[in-house]
Amino acid sequence: MDYEAALSGYTPSAFQSGDWTRTVYRRGEGPAVIIIHEMPGLHPLVIRFADRVAAAGMTVFLPSLFGTPGKPVSIGYAIGTMLKTICIAREFNLWANGRSSPIVEWLRALARSAHAECGGRGVGAAGMCFTGGYALAMMTEPAVVAPVLSQPSNPILGKGKEHKTDASPAEIACAKQRMANEDLSMIGLRFFGDKFVPDGRFEFYKREFGQRFEAIEIDPKHAKPAPGGMAHSVLTLNLRDQPGEPTKLAEERVLAFFKERTGA
Repeated sequence: MDYEAALSGYTPSAFQSGDWTRTVYRRGEGPAVIIIHEMPGLHPLVIRFADRVAAAGMTVFLPSLFGTPGKPVSIGYAIGTMLKTICIAREFNLWANGRSSPIVEWLRALARSAHAECGGRGVGAAGMCFTGGYALAMMTEPAVVAPVLSQPSNPILGKGKEHKTDASPAEIACAKQRMANEDLSMIGLRFFGDKFVPDGRFEFYKREFGQRFEAIEIDPKHAKPAPGGMAHSVLTLNLRDQPGEPTKLAEERVLAFFKERTGA
Protein backbone atom coordinates (compact mmCIF):
# COMPACT_ATOMS: atom_id res chain seq x y z
CA MET A 1 0.00 0.00 0.00
CA ASP A 2 1.21 3.52 -0.85
CA TYR A 3 1.26 4.95 2.66
CA GLU A 4 3.55 7.77 1.56
CA ALA A 5 0.60 9.40 -0.21
CA ALA A 6 0.00 11.03 3.18
CA LEU A 7 3.29 12.85 2.62
CA SER A 8 2.53 14.00 -0.92
CA GLY A 9 2.97 17.65 0.10
CA TYR A 10 6.51 17.00 1.34
CA THR A 11 9.87 16.67 -0.39
CA PRO A 12 11.92 13.69 0.84
CA SER A 13 15.70 13.60 1.02
CA ALA A 14 18.34 11.52 2.77
CA PHE A 15 20.26 13.19 5.58
CA GLN A 16 23.49 11.59 6.76
CA SER A 17 25.55 12.40 9.83
CA GLY A 18 27.90 10.10 11.70
CA ASP A 19 26.66 6.52 11.68
CA TRP A 20 23.10 7.34 10.68
CA THR A 21 21.25 8.12 7.46
CA ARG A 22 17.51 8.78 7.59
CA THR A 23 14.88 10.08 5.21
CA VAL A 24 13.67 13.57 6.09
CA TYR A 25 10.44 15.03 4.69
CA ARG A 26 10.32 18.79 4.22
CA ARG A 27 7.59 21.35 3.66
CA GLY A 28 7.07 25.10 4.01
CA GLU A 29 9.12 28.27 4.18
CA GLY A 30 10.64 30.25 7.03
CA PRO A 31 12.64 29.20 10.09
CA ALA A 32 13.04 25.47 10.69
CA VAL A 33 11.07 23.25 13.04
CA ILE A 34 12.00 19.58 13.47
CA ILE A 35 9.11 17.34 14.47
CA ILE A 36 10.23 13.97 15.80
CA HIS A 37 7.41 11.48 15.47
CA GLU A 38 6.02 9.18 18.13
CA MET A 39 5.42 5.44 18.14
CA PRO A 40 4.73 3.63 15.88
CA GLY A 41 6.07 5.95 13.18
CA LEU A 42 5.49 9.00 11.03
CA HIS A 43 1.71 8.52 10.95
CA PRO A 44 -0.95 10.80 9.37
CA LEU A 45 -1.78 12.73 12.54
CA VAL A 46 1.85 13.65 13.11
CA ILE A 47 1.80 14.87 9.51
CA ARG A 48 -1.36 16.88 10.24
CA PHE A 49 0.45 18.67 13.06
CA ALA A 50 3.42 19.31 10.76
CA ASP A 51 1.07 20.74 8.12
CA ARG A 52 -0.13 23.27 10.68
CA VAL A 53 3.41 24.27 11.62
CA ALA A 54 4.16 24.87 7.94
CA ALA A 55 0.93 26.84 7.49
CA ALA A 56 2.02 29.06 10.41
CA GLY A 57 5.06 30.20 8.43
CA MET A 58 7.83 27.75 9.21
CA THR A 59 9.79 25.08 7.35
CA VAL A 60 8.96 21.64 8.74
CA PHE A 61 11.52 18.83 8.81
CA LEU A 62 10.03 15.40 9.49
CA PRO A 63 12.70 12.73 10.02
CA SER A 64 11.53 9.13 9.80
CA LEU A 65 13.30 7.25 12.59
CA PHE A 66 11.27 4.01 12.73
CA GLY A 67 8.09 2.52 11.33
CA THR A 68 6.58 3.04 7.88
CA PRO A 69 6.15 6.69 6.78
CA GLY A 70 2.48 7.57 6.35
CA LYS A 71 1.07 4.35 7.78
CA PRO A 72 -1.93 4.88 10.11
CA VAL A 73 -1.75 3.79 13.74
CA SER A 74 -3.06 0.42 14.87
CA ILE A 75 -2.37 -1.55 18.03
CA GLY A 76 -0.60 -4.33 16.14
CA TYR A 77 1.56 -1.84 14.22
CA ALA A 78 2.50 -0.05 17.46
CA ILE A 79 3.46 -3.26 19.28
CA GLY A 80 5.50 -4.51 16.33
CA THR A 81 7.44 -1.28 15.97
CA MET A 82 8.05 -1.05 19.69
CA LEU A 83 9.45 -4.56 19.90
CA LYS A 84 11.75 -3.97 16.94
CA THR A 85 12.99 -0.71 18.42
CA ILE A 86 13.61 -2.17 21.88
CA CYS A 87 15.18 -5.42 20.73
CA ILE A 88 17.12 -4.42 17.63
CA ALA A 89 17.75 -0.74 17.04
CA ARG A 90 20.91 0.53 18.75
CA GLU A 91 20.04 4.16 17.97
CA PHE A 92 17.72 4.35 20.96
CA ASN A 93 18.24 4.21 24.72
CA LEU A 94 15.27 3.16 26.85
CA TRP A 95 17.04 2.86 30.20
CA ALA A 96 17.19 5.21 33.18
CA ASN A 97 20.97 5.38 32.99
CA GLY A 98 21.62 9.10 32.58
CA ARG A 99 22.25 8.89 28.84
CA SER A 100 20.41 10.21 25.83
CA SER A 101 19.80 8.12 22.72
CA PRO A 102 22.62 7.97 20.15
CA ILE A 103 20.22 9.20 17.43
CA VAL A 104 20.06 12.57 19.23
CA GLU A 105 23.50 13.43 17.84
CA TRP A 106 22.09 12.94 14.33
CA LEU A 107 19.15 15.19 15.22
CA ARG A 108 21.53 17.90 16.43
CA ALA A 109 23.31 17.75 13.09
CA LEU A 110 19.96 18.03 11.30
CA ALA A 111 19.10 21.10 13.39
CA ARG A 112 22.45 22.67 12.58
CA SER A 113 21.96 22.06 8.86
CA ALA A 114 18.34 23.25 8.88
CA HIS A 115 19.25 26.48 10.66
CA ALA A 116 22.07 27.22 8.25
CA GLU A 117 19.67 26.77 5.35
CA CYS A 118 16.49 28.36 6.72
CA GLY A 119 17.82 31.12 8.96
CA GLY A 120 15.75 32.79 11.65
CA ARG A 121 16.64 33.06 15.31
CA GLY A 122 17.00 29.31 15.63
CA VAL A 123 15.30 25.96 15.26
CA GLY A 124 12.21 24.58 17.00
CA ALA A 125 12.12 20.91 17.96
CA ALA A 126 9.21 18.78 19.14
CA GLY A 127 9.56 15.23 20.40
CA MET A 128 6.58 12.97 21.02
CA CYS A 129 6.11 9.93 23.27
CA PHE A 130 9.13 7.65 22.78
CA THR A 131 11.06 10.65 21.37
CA GLY A 132 9.47 13.20 23.72
CA GLY A 133 12.65 14.04 25.61
CA TYR A 134 14.88 14.35 22.56
CA ALA A 135 14.17 18.06 22.13
CA LEU A 136 15.71 18.72 25.56
CA ALA A 137 18.87 16.71 24.80
CA MET A 138 19.14 18.51 21.44
CA MET A 139 19.75 21.83 23.22
CA THR A 140 23.48 21.19 23.34
CA GLU A 141 23.23 22.30 19.70
CA PRO A 142 23.16 26.13 19.82
CA ALA A 143 20.74 26.31 16.87
CA VAL A 144 17.92 24.73 18.94
CA VAL A 145 15.97 27.48 20.71
CA ALA A 146 12.41 26.15 21.09
CA PRO A 147 12.16 22.64 22.61
CA VAL A 148 8.75 21.00 23.05
CA LEU A 149 8.39 17.72 24.97
CA SER A 150 5.02 16.15 24.17
CA GLN A 151 4.16 13.22 26.48
CA PRO A 152 7.86 12.38 27.06
CA SER A 153 7.79 8.65 27.82
CA ASN A 154 11.45 7.72 28.11
CA PRO A 155 13.08 6.21 30.06
CA ILE A 156 10.66 3.30 30.15
CA LEU A 157 13.06 0.84 31.77
CA GLY A 158 15.28 0.89 34.84
CA LYS A 159 15.24 1.82 38.50
CA GLY A 160 13.77 5.22 39.31
CA LYS A 161 12.64 5.81 35.73
CA GLU A 162 9.54 7.72 36.84
CA HIS A 163 11.74 10.47 38.32
CA LYS A 164 14.18 10.74 35.42
CA THR A 165 14.38 11.89 31.82
CA ASP A 166 16.31 10.59 28.82
CA ALA A 167 18.98 13.28 28.82
CA SER A 168 22.39 13.18 30.44
CA PRO A 169 23.35 15.40 33.38
CA ALA A 170 25.66 17.35 31.04
CA GLU A 171 22.85 17.90 28.53
CA ILE A 172 20.50 19.05 31.29
CA ALA A 173 23.13 21.43 32.67
CA CYS A 174 23.74 22.85 29.19
CA ALA A 175 20.01 23.40 28.65
CA LYS A 176 19.67 25.16 32.02
CA GLN A 177 22.62 27.42 31.29
CA ARG A 178 21.35 28.30 27.82
CA MET A 179 17.87 29.03 29.13
CA ALA A 180 19.28 31.46 31.67
CA ASN A 181 21.84 33.08 29.37
CA GLU A 182 19.61 33.32 26.28
CA ASP A 183 16.24 33.80 28.00
CA LEU A 184 14.88 30.53 26.57
CA SER A 185 12.23 28.13 27.85
CA MET A 186 10.60 24.83 26.95
CA ILE A 187 7.10 23.38 26.89
CA GLY A 188 6.03 19.98 28.23
CA LEU A 189 2.64 18.44 27.50
CA ARG A 190 0.83 15.43 28.94
CA PHE A 191 -2.51 14.12 30.16
CA PHE A 192 -2.89 13.66 33.89
CA GLY A 193 -2.76 9.96 34.82
CA ASP A 194 -0.76 8.91 31.76
CA LYS A 195 1.16 5.87 33.01
CA PHE A 196 3.86 6.45 30.40
CA VAL A 197 4.48 10.01 31.66
CA PRO A 198 4.40 9.69 35.45
CA ASP A 199 3.98 12.61 37.83
CA GLY A 200 7.58 12.27 38.94
CA ARG A 201 8.91 13.04 35.48
CA PHE A 202 7.12 16.38 35.26
CA GLU A 203 8.13 17.10 38.85
CA PHE A 204 11.71 16.55 37.71
CA TYR A 205 11.34 19.09 34.90
CA LYS A 206 9.68 21.60 37.21
CA ARG A 207 12.40 21.18 39.82
CA GLU A 208 15.29 21.42 37.36
CA PHE A 209 14.00 24.23 35.15
CA GLY A 210 11.58 26.16 37.34
CA GLN A 211 9.69 28.83 35.46
CA ARG A 212 11.63 28.00 32.29
CA PHE A 213 9.49 24.85 32.03
CA GLU A 214 5.95 25.55 30.87
CA ALA A 215 3.83 22.55 31.84
CA ILE A 216 0.62 21.96 29.90
CA GLU A 217 -1.24 19.19 31.73
CA ILE A 218 -4.71 18.18 30.58
CA ASP A 219 -7.56 16.25 32.19
CA PRO A 220 -7.95 12.97 30.24
CA LYS A 221 -11.70 13.60 29.92
CA HIS A 222 -10.76 16.12 27.23
CA ALA A 223 -8.89 13.55 25.13
CA LYS A 224 -10.29 12.31 21.85
CA PRO A 225 -10.68 8.50 21.99
CA ALA A 226 -7.94 6.66 20.14
CA PRO A 227 -6.70 3.07 19.59
CA GLY A 228 -5.84 1.50 22.93
CA GLY A 229 -8.26 3.72 24.83
CA MET A 230 -5.56 5.68 26.65
CA ALA A 231 -5.22 9.48 26.82
CA HIS A 232 -1.61 9.95 25.73
CA SER A 233 -0.86 11.77 22.45
CA VAL A 234 -1.73 15.41 23.10
CA LEU A 235 -0.95 16.85 19.66
CA THR A 236 -2.01 13.91 17.50
CA LEU A 237 -4.21 10.91 18.30
CA ASN A 238 -6.00 12.41 21.29
CA LEU A 239 -6.36 15.96 19.98
CA ARG A 240 -9.97 17.18 19.81
CA ASP A 241 -9.84 19.40 16.77
CA GLN A 242 -12.44 21.98 17.76
CA PRO A 243 -11.96 25.57 18.97
CA GLY A 244 -11.64 25.95 22.71
CA GLU A 245 -10.86 22.31 23.43
CA PRO A 246 -7.91 21.99 25.86
CA THR A 247 -5.91 19.91 23.40
CA LYS A 248 -6.59 22.41 20.61
CA LEU A 249 -5.48 25.25 22.87
CA ALA A 250 -2.32 23.26 23.60
CA GLU A 251 -1.64 22.91 19.88
CA GLU A 252 -2.17 26.64 19.38
CA ARG A 253 0.24 27.42 22.23
CA VAL A 254 2.94 25.24 20.70
CA LEU A 255 2.54 26.91 17.29
CA ALA A 256 2.79 30.35 18.90
CA PHE A 257 5.87 29.25 20.87
CA PHE A 258 7.62 28.10 17.70
CA LYS A 259 6.80 31.33 15.88
CA GLU A 260 7.97 33.51 18.77
CA ARG A 261 11.23 31.70 19.42
CA THR A 262 12.29 31.08 15.80
CA GLY A 263 11.29 34.53 14.55
CA ALA A 264 8.79 33.27 11.99
